[in-house]
Amino acid sequence: MASRYWVVSLPVQGSATSLWSKLQESISRNAFDTALYRFNAPDLRVGTLDSLLSLSDDLLKSNAFIEGVSHKIRRQIEELERASGVDGGALTVDGVPVDSYLTRFVWDEAKYPTMTPLREIVDGIHVQVAKIEDDMKVRSAEYNNVRSQLNAINRKQSGSLAVRDLSKLVKPDDIITSEHLVTLLAIVPKYSQKDWLSSYETLATYVVPRSSKSCMRIMNMLFTP
Repeated sequence: MASRYWVVSLPVQGSATSLWSKLQESISRNAFDTALYRFNAPDLRVGTLDSLLSLSDDLLKSNAFIEGVSHKIRRQIEELERASGVDGGALTVDGVPVDSYLTRFVWDEAKYPTMTPLREIVDGIHVQVAKIEDDMKVRSAEYNNVRSQLNAINRKQSGSLAVRDLSKLVKPDDIITSEHLVTLLAIVPKYSQKDWLSSYETLATYVVPRSSKSCMRIMNMLFTP
């Protein structure tokens, strides 16, 4: 079963280190087997109170959007693994297991400089996730298209004669075409072979008697009357 984490934010009075020590001590007294991890978030440019309140409302929308995209990616990966019969194991973040990524989180200063206004950081993350979603849609459409083409090829190679390519099954000498003769192909279930042979001469006018020839012997018979 996947691990569950609670992210707790506390106001700092004094130093963050002393607050962390007090939290560890308090938790250990009530739940000694509960592991604690410090989520190292840097000091960001908050801006004015008005801008922070405005951003707080937008964060709810951004959080729902990013969470939705993450679930879509997870479902897509699981679907591909089931379709290919491959056990891909646990999902990762940039090659790192999710548990390790959360418990050893490090802010990416190069990608998200802490001197950048908080609004720009949030907007940048939103744009990046939106691009990932668009790329996933394109790749998913390409994959479904290729899978449909592959299924069509498999049906032609292993399906019934009604959908298979007959060019490799019928030999050139099976087809007779002249000024007065035309060869027709008929697909007949194997269990109806006798009925076909006893009745094909009466299906139309000018059918050459005893002209029916079996091209192959599988579940469906292919005849050239």
